[in-house]
Amino acid sequence: MAISGIINTNVNALNTLNALGSTSSSLSTYIQQLSTGKQINGPADNPAGYAISQRFQTQINGLNQAVSNGNQAVSLVQTATGALQNETNLLQQIRTIAVQSANGSNTSSDRASLQGVVSQLLAQVQTISTQTQFNGQNILDGSFSGQQFQVGANANQVINVSIANSQANAVGVNTVGTSGTVYSGANGSVTNNGYGSAYTISTGAGNFTSGTVSISGSAGASGVAVTADESAANIAASFNAITQQTGVTATANTSVAFTVTTGSYTFSLSNGTSGSPTNTVNISANVTSTDPTGLSGLVAAVNNSTAQTGVTASVNSSNQLVLSQNQGENILISGFGGSGSLTAGTAPAITSGAGTALVQGFVQLQSTQGYSLANGSNIGLDSISKLQAASTVNVSTVEGSNQAISIIDSAINALNQQGGALGAIQNRIQASVQNSQTTATNLQAAQSVVQDANIAQATTQLSKYQILQQAGISTLAQANSLQQSYLKLLP
Repeated sequence: MAISGIINTNVNALNTLNALGSTSSSLSTYIQQLSTGKQINGPADNPAGYAISQRFQTQINGLNQAVSNGNQAVSLVQTATGALQNETNLLQQIRTIAVQSANGSNTSSDRASLQGVVSQLLAQVQTISTQTQFNGQNILDGSFSGQQFQVGANANQVINVSIANSQANAVGVNTVGTSGTVYSGANGSVTNNGYGSAYTISTGAGNFTSGTVSISGSAGASGVAVTADESAANIAASFNAITQQTGVTATANTSVAFTVTTGSYTFSLSNGTSGSPTNTVNISANVTSTDPTGLSGLVAAVNNSTAQTGVTASVNSSNQLVLSQNQGENILISGFGGSGSLTAGTAPAITSGAGTALVQGFVQLQSTQGYSLANGSNIGLDSISKLQAASTVNVSTVEGSNQAISIIDSAINALNQQGGALGAIQNRIQASVQNSQTTATNLQAAQSVVQDANIAQATTQLSKYQILQQAGISTLAQANSLQQSYLKLLP
């Protein structure tokens, strides 16, 4: 290149300045990368990479918060399950007391004392269910329903949770009462849901209506066929055979109280039906008076054959002869002779030559959830179940104690089901938290590929541009020195 000899425009200096500007820009970029650890520090560094990195960051932030949300949800569920366990422990104590109270060795004052303990335990169950809170929210009184735990980074990534009401007046057994004429008037009687009197009496044909009785329960719907003279025990067994389809279980009891007159008694006592009696035994006794002493011979005659018939005899406070078959089998009285008579309620008296008397029991349907019956009146049952709550249990009588056992069993089962459901939810939340943590880790790794600086490469480039900067400054000095040398030509 020829020496132009011009001083107005220093082209060499301008070229050097231009190169220094580019070098300084690159040098600043690598200094920033090394100081932040990121190769993308703003949209200008890599517009597409910046957008990708921000999307990753949005998801990472959301997942980290979802992990925190999930851990809080686990704490809430653990609080609820712990309180439910305490309630269950109290109900277990109540059930034990009910079993104790049902024993014949207790006096009425003993049972009254036991009921006092039961009342206090039930009050504590109520206290736990109404005062258990998490972050100021009641969680066991039925108000914590339809809540959502946000366990994902995006909208609608939730786990829905509802905790059922566990108050003493909200857990228990759902049963159906009586309907129609099967257990009313001269036909029979049911008290205390069949734990007291539980009978319907006929001349042998049976008081049930043949047909199909269907149940629609929490697990689904199904039905069983019944006959007019079928025993409550057989009907209960049929219902239990479809429990998986309905969610409803059944028990049965037969208990009838007869007003007895003085005189002689001879009759056959059996199970089964008038057309097909089973376990037949012959009863013979004399009743000298209508008090427990006078009835003792008849009571003993029946109880001597209990092993065969399952029928037990006792005398109640009204001096009536009570015949009970605790499995709900029929009690069949036939071939009645003698001068005495037996009268159940307002039904016609059983006297000599009166023929056959068929006593059928009562089917007790039970479920932790509500259910309905179709054609329930065929066997004397109502169509809609009602809750017998744990708060209503009373162990001051034998009947009440037996009923309390059934109610508390169902209440414990309900709490166990709720605890199991919460345990499953807790496992699901913990799995979601684990998945969110894993996903966040993988997204951070992916973001690192796009965003983080390669320190070794950045250091090498920094050294390169530092050298270029030094060289540029040196050549700029040389360019300026060349222009100044032309001034020596001035005179």
